[in-house]
Amino acid sequence: MYMIKYTVIKLPAERSGEDVDIILARLKNVKAFERFRPSLLQQICLCGFYECLEKGITLYRQGDIGTSWYAVLSGSLDVKVSETANYQDAVTICTLGTGTAFGESILDNTPRHATIVTREFSELLRIEQREFRSLWEKYHQCMAGLLAPPYGVMESGCGSDRMPEKENISNNSFVTVSKHQNKRSFIESPAKTLPKCISQVASEKILRAGKVLRNAILSRAPHMIRDRKYHLKTYKQCCVGTELVDWQMQESSYVHSRIQAVGMWQVLLEEGVLNHVDQELNFQDKYLFYRFLDDEQEDAPSPSEEETKESQEELQDTLLLLSQIGPDAHMRMILRKHPSERTADDLEIIYEELLHIKALSHLSTTVKRELAGVLIFESHAKAGTVLFNQGEEGISWYIILKGSVNVVIYGKGVVCTLHEGDDFGKLALVNDAPRAASIVLREDNCHFLRVDKEDFNRILRDVEANTVRLKEHDQDVLVLERSLNNNRASIHGATSSHYKYTIMSGTPEKILEHLLEMMRLDSQFTDSDSSLDDFLLMHCVFIPNSQLCLVLMTQYPFSILTMFLKVASQGSEQEKLDYTLNNKRRVIRLVMQWAAVHGDHLQEEDVSVAFLEEFLTAVSSDARTIPPLKDQLTELERIVKRNTEDAKSSQKKHKVLLRQFSMGDEKLQKRQPIKSNDEILFKVYCCDHTYTTIRVPVAASVREVIGAVADKLGSAEDLLLVNLSSAGEKVIFKPNDVSVFSTLSLNGRLFACLRDQLDSLTPLPEQEGPSAGSVASFELMSSKDVAYHMTFYDWELFHCVHELELIYHTFGKQNFKKTTVNLDLFLRRFNEIQLWVITEVCLCSQLNKRVQLLKKFIKVAAHCKEYRNLNTFFAVIMGLSNPAVSRLSQTWEKLPSKFKKFYVEFENLMDPSRNHRAYRLTVAKLEPPIIPFMPLLIKDMTFTHEGNKTFTDNLVNFEKMRMIANTVKTVRYCRSQPFSPDSPQANKNHQEVRSYVRQLSVIDNQRTLTQLSHGLEPRRS
Repeated sequence: MYMIKYTVIKLPAERSGEDVDIILARLKNVKAFERFRPSLLQQICLCGFYECLEKGITLYRQGDIGTSWYAVLSGSLDVKVSETANYQDAVTICTLGTGTAFGESILDNTPRHATIVTREFSELLRIEQREFRSLWEKYHQCMAGLLAPPYGVMESGCGSDRMPEKENISNNSFVTVSKHQNKRSFIESPAKTLPKCISQVASEKILRAGKVLRNAILSRAPHMIRDRKYHLKTYKQCCVGTELVDWQMQESSYVHSRIQAVGMWQVLLEEGVLNHVDQELNFQDKYLFYRFLDDEQEDAPSPSEEETKESQEELQDTLLLLSQIGPDAHMRMILRKHPSERTADDLEIIYEELLHIKALSHLSTTVKRELAGVLIFESHAKAGTVLFNQGEEGISWYIILKGSVNVVIYGKGVVCTLHEGDDFGKLALVNDAPRAASIVLREDNCHFLRVDKEDFNRILRDVEANTVRLKEHDQDVLVLERSLNNNRASIHGATSSHYKYTIMSGTPEKILEHLLEMMRLDSQFTDSDSSLDDFLLMHCVFIPNSQLCLVLMTQYPFSILTMFLKVASQGSEQEKLDYTLNNKRRVIRLVMQWAAVHGDHLQEEDVSVAFLEEFLTAVSSDARTIPPLKDQLTELERIVKRNTEDAKSSQKKHKVLLRQFSMGDEKLQKRQPIKSNDEILFKVYCCDHTYTTIRVPVAASVREVIGAVADKLGSAEDLLLVNLSSAGEKVIFKPNDVSVFSTLSLNGRLFACLRDQLDSLTPLPEQEGPSAGSVASFELMSSKDVAYHMTFYDWELFHCVHELELIYHTFGKQNFKKTTVNLDLFLRRFNEIQLWVITEVCLCSQLNKRVQLLKKFIKVAAHCKEYRNLNTFFAVIMGLSNPAVSRLSQTWEKLPSKFKKFYVEFENLMDPSRNHRAYRLTVAKLEPPIIPFMPLLIKDMTFTHEGNKTFTDNLVNFEKMRMIANTVKTVRYCRSQPFSPDSPQANKNHQEVRSYVRQLSVIDNQRTLTQLSHGLEPRRS
């Protein structure tokens, strides 16, 4: 991000070719520009300006005359519209996210149609009116798809035709939405009688895929395509669904399940390349007959010898292509079914999809599961189709699955654009009001998920009806959601015992009290135990250990009092004794589970260690009068002894970490988890490049670091602590930031200076990185050896990361005054490997050696994938995808086709579309141990955190805690088995490889890497 800031901040006249390349690489990933030609993008790189705005800044107001057009690089902005042109009564009608564009009214000098206000810190690319008009004149056709009426393709006209209801859909194969020609579109129906195929014209790729598969079947298993008789009727040249699935699973390593194979055949069925003999639109793994398109004609010719050979060569690539697009086709197939026909597996697949849709992130698990049962798939083929008009009755809520739409208000034109993952139409349903705007397709082939009003209202009613609220002093203290317990459902109707109650929100004390009451002592694991695990993992967010210990201590003895209050007037003495015993056992079990979740982190808090000692004393005392408690006492004693002894040991002697976060011999030793109270020796530099070495705890705050520096320099007054990168970028740390040592960039250094010295800070010569590559030694190492030792080192780093560090990172470690140093170092490793790949390629001056390097890196990536080290696998492939490497066309041209195919396959796994669906499907099939792609896990947690409030009505939003805990448990699952792969055969440079991968030397300045790349292969004119 820094490089684009640096280059775009420059005046356009000052930008070099390297600057344009850097900006271009970033803009290619901006959704608003994805269809722009490279020549147009280059022009934008030359004339765009960079702007960063804090939250709450008004960019312009409704009625202003515009001067610029904008694209959102990061952050989001609210679009506010007022009917009276009075800003005070403006209503937010939508939010513009990353990748959207706005401000095209500058083309004709019409007043701004809406007020734009930043919703959070946002970065924008701005193009001034004169340049934008010039681009529009030159690239009108290319840009028309980005803009919409009055510059795009929608015709005027209004209609009040409703979208068809579900019961009407089932009787029509395709339904015309409107009488207006520009609104003609198709809703795909879950009907039995359907047209021959969904797509009107099959794409060339899918046509070719069908031909390749048919030819391969005819050459390898010709008996599969033959005439078949069923119920006295003959079906010419048909295949059977089950046989097609069997054949595909035998032929390809890409196919891991029958469901996946069904999705792959569904792709062909959707496009009419494969057809069911009775025109069914859903491919089924059953004894049903299907026919290839080529076999539809009489006496279809057999493939020639040359065609057969070509098909054999293309078969694996074809199966790879279908495996990538098959899941989406399978999802559409499920969504086309009538809701009543969806199986439990279907509902689970839809639910998994809904988990990653931005618009639904704030909804509870129950609501998402309810939606899975009622969602309808709807697709429209042509840009300009009007989905509904302003003023019409609201009868459906939409979620964009694919494509984008424009929001149009009469008299104001397009006020914003909505993209994949956004939703619209809900407000009219909630308020029972007319549509506030018209929705127009911005591009061809848009897919939506639709919830009709009846289902929407029923789900809202059901949620409220099944919400149980516990009140104290007229205030909610615990909110539970009731749902049927499927394991105990009765055909005679549900009674109270057939329901389960899920915690939605509550006060920390009441949540804990409920979890203790629901704990089953006679079973290994229940839903309530899972919720308890979530509580113990997440409680630091809403009740710190210091408060939790007090609550637990009151729960233990008070359980006796509770018992007497509840059963004093009823029950035998034995029942009273059993009740007391079970309550105590529940608290003991919870405390032991709490200690297990926190592990060594408990030793860092005196209050937690003191509580464990006090709690053990209380349980030991009770065990003398209640013998059954002795069963748990031994395990509790072991836990308390380990924590108290380790705490005393660590207080006596802090471990000193010598240059732990940079180069040094420490990297050659096995990594151990770093604790908050461990100490570090660290160099802090002055503006004249002199330095002082300080010794402070790893979790020290910036204020404490400045204090330590001041002891050496003589004064702390007005001192700033600065992270200075090798590119000269400066980040000033805030006084309450903690554990900043591990957050420095790879070649970054820590500087202390006065504010007026800030501009004079310059990077150290050592920050530039290596001037020569290590290809001479690297090419002698076995690729498998390199991958093995990288994975071994990565596993050490990954294993050191405590689950709680993920939570501190998500919610802000400064809020907990805790370190995330182990997680920081693991994330740094990802960046280090990525930059190592780029550095080695850019420092290799010989073309043939560079080609060998590409081959080597692709092989290393392949071996890392075999070792299930997906973090390093992604880092290597992302390094090869960096513009400084990917632009080396002469190098890539000489790469053998076999390696190009591997690289394309690996790149497809990195495809971010549909929320990294390709990666998620791959990792779901793996067994632990796994080193996951950690940046994506961090993104998932951030997505959940930012999309859901931590507190609702002053109660803990426990549903949010549960969702984040589930992501953390993914890490737990990945580490649930030890890492012990077969080591490559030991050879003479075994130790050399181990040392090499642990001490990589990199250039972390993108500008320098880009310049080196241009030096190797100058830009072609």
